[in-house]
Amino acid sequence: MQTIYVDVLIVLNIYVNYFLLRITSGITHSPLKTSRCIAASLYGSFFSLIILLPELGNITALIIKTAAAVSIVAISFGIHGKKRLIINTLAFFAANFVLAGTVYAVYSLFKPEFMHFNNACFYIDFSLLILILTTAALYGAVRLLRIWLDRTPEGSYRVFIRSRSKVIAVNGLADTGNGLVDFFSGSPVIICAADYFTELTGCELDISHLPRGFRLLPCTAVSGNGLIPVFRPDEVIISCTSGEKKPVDAVIGFGDCGGKAVFNPKLLKI
Repeated sequence: MQTIYVDVLIVLNIYVNYFLLRITSGITHSPLKTSRCIAASLYGSFFSLIILLPELGNITALIIKTAAAVSIVAISFGIHGKKRLIINTLAFFAANFVLAGTVYAVYSLFKPEFMHFNNACFYIDFSLLILILTTAALYGAVRLLRIWLDRTPEGSYRVFIRSRSKVIAVNGLADTGNGLVDFFSGSPVIICAADYFTELTGCELDISHLPRGFRLLPCTAVSGNGLIPVFRPDEVIISCTSGEKKPVDAVIGFGDCGGKAVFNPKLLKI
């Protein structure tokens, strides 16, 4: 029987959990603090110890893995309603299935001696130096890809926002600095000037008396932390200089933004 080193098993799973949670965050557009991600990765790594137990059977292993996934996601992203928790958990499961399926395919084809499967968990006996070098190379590749994807596209934009029978058109500004995401839906937030709140609703902006359908969302800016009113319109379309019109899934917020509709250019690529 293959020897399994617990320290290698724990480190491997911290490493894997961290990247799976980052992938989950990217899929669901849910904000993820590094401290929470590390804490959840460490917590989740202890569930990998079930590989040391006698074979539990598929149902028992699935129950344990499901409990682990839900609790890991809750620690990572917090609990912002049942729907949001389910969405994040399903995305985390999907990332796990892709990884596990890939690893199992390699295991089935080549039967390497340094890999071991049991109770829906896998173990890879690796060199710490190789892990560090691989992580550094992967991090560098991801950073370069992120820089390329996050570059601000050139051109001018118009953002059309429809709420019931009311439609407004606002000059748009693609800004990678707007990373604000709605906690409940995971949708990116497009920030408009307060004047457009009045144009849409017919009333002055007063965060203590918001119209039906609006709620407050915490946000962080250079000037400090605060709350902005947000709502989900019936339709949002971003028009580019090329004439292309792209419907986007976004929440509209109102705050100080220089009179334009400020959106993250990632919206144009989703």
